[in-house]
Amino acid sequence: MTTLHFDGIDYPDGIDSEPPAGRRVRFGDDRFLEFPQIRWSLSHLRELMPTVNVWRGGMAASDLGSAVASREAEIDQLRFDRLDGGSCSWGQSLPDTYTDGILALHRGRVVYERYFGALQPQQPHACFSVTKSYAATIAAALLHEGVLDESRPVPYYVPELAASAYADATLREVLDMQVGVAHSELYSDPQTQFWNYARAAGFCPRAPDYRGADGLHAYLIGLRKQGVHGEAFTYKSVNTEVLCWAMQRVTGASLPELLSRRLWSQLGCEEDAYISVDPLGVAMAGAGLAATLRDLARFGELLRCEGARGDRQLIPAAVIADLRRGADRAKFAKAGYTLLNGYSYRNMWWITHNEHDAFEARGIHGQRLYIAPLAELVVARFASHPIARSAANDPVTMPALTALGRLLGGR
Repeated sequence: MTTLHFDGIDYPDGIDSEPPAGRRVRFGDDRFLEFPQIRWSLSHLRELMPTVNVWRGGMAASDLGSAVASREAEIDQLRFDRLDGGSCSWGQSLPDTYTDGILALHRGRVVYERYFGALQPQQPHACFSVTKSYAATIAAALLHEGVLDESRPVPYYVPELAASAYADATLREVLDMQVGVAHSELYSDPQTQFWNYARAAGFCPRAPDYRGADGLHAYLIGLRKQGVHGEAFTYKSVNTEVLCWAMQRVTGASLPELLSRRLWSQLGCEEDAYISVDPLGVAMAGAGLAATLRDLARFGELLRCEGARGDRQLIPAAVIADLRRGADRAKFAKAGYTLLNGYSYRNMWWITHNEHDAFEARGIHGQRLYIAPLAELVVARFASHPIARSAANDPVTMPALTALGRLLGGR
């Protein structure tokens, strides 16, 4: 029997292993997202729930180079001021954010790559809401191609939602999270609607007396309007499910198929990804993707290069330019994210409008894909922070990323 040891706990590893009763991570116990189990489970979700593959295709893996030890040492010593007081070095910050893996590309080459805990380079890790940014990037390309029309109301594509909160919401309002829908995104309370959504999606277990929706689409049909569409940014994971339902209708392809055709098989990814599915086989577009750290960074590099990989344009450059411009900052400010002053939100990406023109994909428990075009920098990070909300790691993460951009952007 072999074991993985981290956070003072040994976790069995290998097909012959059977963990002791007190250290078993099981889906049915509904504790796999608790700490410290989460440090193992986010790298092993496929062993806990139904998933479908995202095929990488037959293309050879693209060359990202290998980390240069001298740059890693230099970056580890990089100091910055935390937003919650005091200062620390880049290397010291990694345990504070419960980092499982982190990789930095400068001009497309690896300058920093580290793994911790249960994560290995070949293992996919949960992306959580970074999944939204993947899905919406494909949707934005479909808009550019004329396959989708952002001005259309959602029921034009999905008639089943004609009596739901989305009856008079446009596709643009969905993409920019400006839909008035009665749905709480509070992760710390297991009784909020977010966890009803997760149960419908099969992402957490259902009690024996469960009477909720049996699948994502049934859950969306039951959502009701609250407020006015288009007035303010209001972050709701269910919007991504609506978006992908519309995409499937116009393309005839599921999200995993679209991810494979348009990204994984074209980017030179090293490994297949996978995505969790509900009991009816519908992919969880708001949070279900798992990918390797290097393949996440490849997606970031594609966007840094304005959608081009070499001489091939995989995402229209106009889509990336529109994304970088962002959206209405006043509407974003109404959401009350005090740490994200000056941000906006466009096509399910968080737009910083900072000195490096950075935009980012964010996921609970510390997942991050940070793209800083003016610093020629991409940072991909997986983490298993005990607190789901990004506000728990932002006081460290945000100044760290800015400091790294300043270090590398000057060279």
